[in-house]
Amino acid sequence: MVWMDTHCHLDAPELAADVDAVRQRARAAGVSHCLIPAVSVANFAAVRELAHRFGDSYALGIHPLFVAQATDADLHRLEQELYAHACDPRLVAVGEIGLDFFVAELGSDAMRAHQEHIYREQLILARKFGLPVVLHVRRSADRLLKHLRQLAPSGGWKGLVHAFNGSAQQAQGFIEVGLKLGFGGALTFESARQLRRLASTLPLPALVLETDAPDIVPRWLYRTSAERAAGWPQGRNEPAELPRIGQELSRLRAISERQLREQLSHNALQALPRLGALLEPIGP
Repeated sequence: MVWMDTHCHLDAPELAADVDAVRQRARAAGVSHCLIPAVSVANFAAVRELAHRFGDSYALGIHPLFVAQATDADLHRLEQELYAHACDPRLVAVGEIGLDFFVAELGSDAMRAHQEHIYREQLILARKFGLPVVLHVRRSADRLLKHLRQLAPSGGWKGLVHAFNGSAQQAQGFIEVGLKLGFGGALTFESARQLRRLASTLPLPALVLETDAPDIVPRWLYRTSAERAAGWPQGRNEPAELPRIGQELSRLRAISERQLREQLSHNALQALPRLGALLEPIGP
């Protein structure tokens, strides 16, 4: 079984200058697979090209932070892309999609309604093409769940909730509709007590591991505002950090790293079934 980064933005501008080296470092660290989600129609081609270049996988969708500029024409383009690449084994999900009620400029009634329209239409496309979903959730778990329940396929949803940071009750709701919960660098901070408690106590079969590179840096890459003011650069997150994040999770769960890796790999395959034809096993 492999270490797999179930959410990383290898197409991000912060990684553009040395993305081949970034992926090489990840592989050297034991991360044999990465899922690269799109955020808008503008980067559909980029995530597909990177997934094929590195032997990884990708998802296509419109991120809520890009919804303000999105129209029904973008939804039509997404549908066209899903149809055109339906036989591409590296296309494994619709994502990153969801709702963001944290960002102030997305919080007006009109923008919330627009977000929910774009989100629902993408759920409908995922259902139409039989694909899992990769969800973005910030202060929006209950609304996400409402639409998931209303639009659920006959066999239930598959996919994952990226960077989960909700309540135990919300976690149970996502698990009940068929989704896995993504944990990453945030769990490495001792101050994140609620998140660490959830990572420790939620059913292990419900979890997957991610970095969200280049964002959500783990504790060892983080710089305080005082350190940054003193000239210390903020660390850049990479998929190569995933095994060390996994070590932290294995300590929280009091299980071996190998047990954790095997279970998380199994979970990822359940969430994203097309991965089974892509993953190559690595040694212990």
